[in-house]
Amino acid sequence: MASLSAALTLCSLFLAPLAAHAQSNPVFVLNSLEASVSVIDPVTWKEVKRIPTGKEPHHLYLTPDEKSLIIANALSDSLLFVDPKTAEVQRTVRGILDPYQLRFSPDMKWFVTAANRLNHVDIYHWDGTAMTLAKRIATGKTPSHVWIDSKSSTVYATMQDSDELVAIDLLTQALKWRSKTGAMPADVFGTPDDKFLLIGLTGGEGVEVYDVTGREPRLVQMLKTGKGAHAFRGAGDKRHVFVSNRVADTISKIDYQTMTVVESYPAPSGPDCMDLSADGRYIYVASRWAKKLTVIDTRTRQVVRQVKVGKSPHGVWTLDHAARQ
Repeated sequence: MASLSAALTLCSLFLAPLAAHAQSNPVFVLNSLEASVSVIDPVTWKEVKRIPTGKEPHHLYLTPDEKSLIIANALSDSLLFVDPKTAEVQRTVRGILDPYQLRFSPDMKWFVTAANRLNHVDIYHWDGTAMTLAKRIATGKTPSHVWIDSKSSTVYATMQDSDELVAIDLLTQALKWRSKTGAMPADVFGTPDDKFLLIGLTGGEGVEVYDVTGREPRLVQMLKTGKGAHAFRGAGDKRHVFVSNRVADTISKIDYQTMTVVESYPAPSGPDCMDLSADGRYIYVASRWAKKLTVIDTRTRQVVRQVKVGKSPHGVWTLDHAARQ
C-alpha cells in the first residue's frame, strides 16, 4: 500500500502542471513554405487541421474586436481572416501588397504592414471592418518588423538588409528619422513607458537597446543573448521580455527595468516566433528548421513536447495567452 500511495503521489505531481496547462482554444502555427496554417489541439497536442493560406504566411495578428485572427500572406498580397476559437476561415482580403509583418495601433485606428520584399511600410485606416490605404512610405532595404508606441503616434520599423531603424509619424505618415543599427535587425520591442526600444540582431549575438525619448535614437546598451537574436514576446508582467536566438538555439529572458539577461532556455532547431501560455509558464515557439512547434516549461527550463507541423514554421499564436506587455 505504501508503494501504491507513493506512486499515486508521484502521478499527481506529474499531472499537476499538465492540468494547469489546459486550455480550450487552438494554437496556430504558420507554415511559411507550405502556404498553410497548422491548427493544434492544446489538449491532445496533435495537429487537427491544416488550413490552406496564400503564399508565404509569416506573421499573424488579432483584430481589435478579438473576433478574427489575421494571417498575412506576403507573396499572395492578401490577408486571411480566421476565427481564433473555431479555426474556421471567415474571409480573404486581397490587394494588400506584401504584408510580411503587421500590427494594429493601440488606439485601434491604424493598421500597419511592412513589405519585406518591396521596401515600403503601408499605413491603413481601420474602421473596424475594412482597411483603406492612407500612405505608402518608401523605406530602406527589406523592412522586417514594426512596433507602435503606446500613444499611437510613432511607428518604428527595422530594415533587415540596410541595417537601419526608421521612425514614422503615424498621424502625418511622414518619416521622422532613420538610424544605423547592428547587423540584420529583425524584431523590435518597446518598453511600456515608450522610453526604450529593443532590437534583435539576427546578424549578431544579441539585442541593441535604444533610448528614443530624444529627437533621434541613442544606443545605450548591447545585451548579449545569443547568435541570431530575432523575435520578441513580452512576458505580460510589464518587466520581462523573451527573445529567440535563432542560431544559438536558445531563448533569453530580459529584465527591461534593469536591462539584464536573467534566464536562458534551450530551444532547438532555429527558434523563431513565440507565444506564451495564459499563466506564463509555457513558451510555444516555432522550431523553424525542424518543422515543429516546441513547448518549453519556463520553470524547469526544459522542452516538454514537440508537435510536427509544416515546412518552415514561423508565426505562432493562441487566444489563451499571457498579456502582451
